[in-house]
Amino acid sequence: MNTQLIISYLSELSRNNNREWYHSHKEEYKEACAAFEALLQELILEIGKTDSSILHNEPKDLTFKIVRDTRFSHDKSPYHPAFRAHIGAKGKLPVPVGYYLMIKPQNQSFLGGGLFADMFRDATAMVRDYIAEHPGEWDEIIHNEEFMRYFTVKGNSLKNVPKGYDKEHSQAEFLKYKSWYLEYAVEDNAILSPETFLQQAAQVYTAMKPFNDYLNRALSEFQMPVRG
Repeated sequence: MNTQLIISYLSELSRNNNREWYHSHKEEYKEACAAFEALLQELILEIGKTDSSILHNEPKDLTFKIVRDTRFSHDKSPYHPAFRAHIGAKGKLPVPVGYYLMIKPQNQSFLGGGLFADMFRDATAMVRDYIAEHPGEWDEIIHNEEFMRYFTVKGNSLKNVPKGYDKEHSQAEFLKYKSWYLEYAVEDNAILSPETFLQQAAQVYTAMKPFNDYLNRALSEFQMPVRG
């Protein structure tokens, strides 16, 4: 697979983030998309060695559009100069949580996981309750040596422990969170060497899996909201 196509196209898009350039370079876009999907297929197979729940996925079903919704944004550039995908047990749905990939030139790429979406209040409540009830397991996961080699837990957070939870709880700091996610930065050079990238990604995602598993146990009863 030619990952150079991905980096080259996205770099050009970043420099020419306008509709005229985009539409006049549709062929390059198709080639870059094909390269990204080929990379995703190999990544699925690698992750599948330790997490078989994602093996059924088709790469084309996991990707996000590069067209931006600019209606409520100060940034009116029409495109995301990045290729993004979520590899989960239910595809690219945010729950169950899975393995997120963003490729963005100038060393802005990362491997991610966990619950990014804090707009689902039920999901946030379920995770808070689970952490409150299973603090020891949470502590063991986030202080595991392999986990700490790659990650620190990130997330949008309240200033105070929310009402209904013990302010003196051993995991009080994490009960403030509205989302719980991980990011591991990846440099362009790693992506330009597909074999190196796949090996690195497999190691990172393997270290991430206990964290994802914990959140998915917390979210086992969660139902995605049905749109209007």
